[in-house]
Amino acid sequence: MSTAFIILLVLAFFIFMSSFFTVKQQSSVVIERFGKFHSVRNSGLQLKIPVVDRLAGRVNLKIQQLDVIIETKTKDNVFIKMKVSVQFKVIQDKVYDAFYKLEYPHDQITAYVFDVVRAEVPKLKLDDVFERKDDIAIAVKRELNEAMTTYGYDIINTLVTDIDPDIQVKNAMNRINAADREKTAAEFEAESSRIRIVAKAKAEAESKRLQGQGIADQRREIARGLVESVEVLNNVGINSQEASALIVVTQHYDTLQAIGADANSNLILLPNSPQAGSDMLNNMVASFTASNQVGEMMKKNNKKIEKPKPIQPQSGYEDDIQPEVK
Repeated sequence: MSTAFIILLVLAFFIFMSSFFTVKQQSSVVIERFGKFHSVRNSGLQLKIPVVDRLAGRVNLKIQQLDVIIETKTKDNVFIKMKVSVQFKVIQDKVYDAFYKLEYPHDQITAYVFDVVRAEVPKLKLDDVFERKDDIAIAVKRELNEAMTTYGYDIINTLVTDIDPDIQVKNAMNRINAADREKTAAEFEAESSRIRIVAKAKAEAESKRLQGQGIADQRREIARGLVESVEVLNNVGINSQEASALIVVTQHYDTLQAIGADANSNLILLPNSPQAGSDMLNNMVASFTASNQVGEMMKKNNKKIEKPKPIQPQSGYEDDIQPEVK
């Protein structure tokens, strides 16, 4: 077998083998024949004409994600950086459009995201941007779907994954939040103090009421005891004045005894004698007796005092008017 035949045989083998190619799952291959689009081959083992057909390119049919970082400003002139994640894929029936109509699909998607975000965010204040980020994502998705469907791309979802204001704005927002929380804490502390003060005042009022009631009961019992003591003394021939004087002196000495029993009290006793104590008792008895006699006399000799009658002034002068007592 000649060498030329062997070379031809090897060359024919390689040409035959190059007629077969495989396409991976979730991808497509664009075939061109003499530089012109011929067909789209899907996953599996495929056949092409050697030299005549060529693989123009492979198209990924999986869902892809493109992260776009945009710097823009809000309505209240705060500059922020937003990260928008766009999830998209090539429509299987429109592989031709996706391969031939767009040279750089990622750049096209990025341009649309920039356009929509910079049209929507300047209408909102910073706080509204955080609250309505879903609305911004929906607006981006709607705009991208309208534009990219023509080129064979389907926008699965768009997400605003990050909103990053300037560092000074962050610090200011943190201070505002801290001040607001401190204000709330102060309000709760003030309310707690008010509740404690009200409860303490109510407790003190209840204590004073019970204390007053106790004192009133005590005085009532003392008065009842005095009445019973006077009745007992009257039964043994001691009149009311003498009984009252005796009770007062007894309470006086009871008080001195109670003060002397306390080790922490100081008691000052003035010079005195038994005769002086007897004179004091006699004086107290005489005082009560005299008081009683005066009261009896006033009852017996009750005099009526009439009001003075007014006298009309005469001859341009007024005389002193004295009350007439009958």
